[in-house]
Amino acid sequence: MPNPHRQEKLGELFAAELSDLLRTRVKDPRVGFASITHVEVSGDYRHAKIYVSVLGSEEERIETIKALKHATGFLRHELAGRVVLRYMPELVFKLDTSIEQGSRILELIRQSERESGRAAPEQSPATTEEEDDDDGEEEYDE
Repeated sequence: MPNPHRQEKLGELFAAELSDLLRTRVKDPRVGFASITHVEVSGDYRHAKIYVSVLGSEEERIETIKALKHATGFLRHELAGRVVLRYMPELVFKLDTSIEQGSRILELIRQSERESGRAAPEQSPATTEEEDDDDGEEEYDE
């Protein structure tokens, strides 16, 4: 029976180690501004889906995923040297578009508010405690 807490911790560890490997060891120029957003480890610890967010055009995203798939063997080998497990999971890289989707939804909400004639209220700076005290008493820190 899989331990979901262990799967989550293992995913976080893989994300941190793979991020470091991408930054320091992968020399492929096709891997541009890629960052690991999330790692899902299967219940039997044999497979890991690595979700990658890539900053750039659609073509750059596709090329980055191709480069990561090409470097899968190297990354798995390097990861095995850093993380001690009985079996190192198979790595599968997936493009994570959740950031772009969230940005698009936010823009649609703003556009809808502009069209309906009621703009979103501007956020005012939070009032401080000194501004709230109008009773004329001075406070001293001891």
